[in-house]
Amino acid sequence: MKFIKPFFSIAVSLLLISCLGFSKKKESINNKTPFVPKENTEIAYFASGCFWCVEAVFESVTGVEEAVSGYAGGFTKNPTYQSIGTGKTGHAETVAVYYNPDKVSFTTLVTVFFGSHDPTTVNGQHPDYGTQYRSIAFYSNETEKEIIENAIAKLNTEMYDGKIATEVTKHTKFYEAEEYHQDFERRNPNQGYVKAVSVPRLNKFKSKFPELLKENGNH
Repeated sequence: MKFIKPFFSIAVSLLLISCLGFSKKKESINNKTPFVPKENTEIAYFASGCFWCVEAVFESVTGVEEAVSGYAGGFTKNPTYQSIGTGKTGHAETVAVYYNPDKVSFTTLVTVFFGSHDPTTVNGQHPDYGTQYRSIAFYSNETEKEIIENAIAKLNTEMYDGKIATEVTKHTKFYEAEEYHQDFERRNPNQGYVKAVSVPRLNKFKSKFPELLKENGNH
C-alpha cells in the first residue's frame, strides 16, 4: 500500500503535462474574427502529435492563413476528443493548414512538418503516445504524394537511416475539433502542457527555420 501514493502522484503529474490530461472545459473564442478562406487558398493536412503544438508551429509560417485542429485518418464518423483518446476510432489529432500557394509551397509545408517533430517515433511524440498521436502526412493528389515520398526518401538517406515511421495517407475526411482546442496555445499561455511542451517545441522550430517565420513572429 505504501507505493500507491507515489505512483498516483507520478500519474497525475504526467497527465498534467500531456495533451490528453487537459480538463475538457469549453472556452469561448467568439471574440476571434471568423476565418474566411480566400479564393486561391489551399489546404494541407498533417498529424504529428498533439494538435495544440502542430497548430502553433504552422501558424508561425509565412503564407499560412490559418491552422485548424481536428481529427483525420480514421474509420468512424464524427469523432470527438474523448473518443479518439481510446485509440479505437483510427483517427489522429490532425491540423488543417490553410495557405496561400503564392507565398508558401506545399513542398515547404512538408519541410515544416518533418522539421518540427520526430518522424521516427511510432505512435507518438513525447510526452503523448497512442495511435491518435501518430505521424501522418496526408495528400490530396498524386503531386502532393510524390512530394511527401521524395522528402521521406531524402530524409531516410541523409538523416534517419531508413527509420521514418510517418504514414503517407490519402486525405478523405477532416473533422474540426471542439472549439476549446482552437488556438489553444495562444489562448492558454500559462497552461502546464503549453509551457512545458508546446512552447518549447514551437521555439525549437523557430530557431531551426527562422527564414520561414512571419514577420515579428506574428500569427
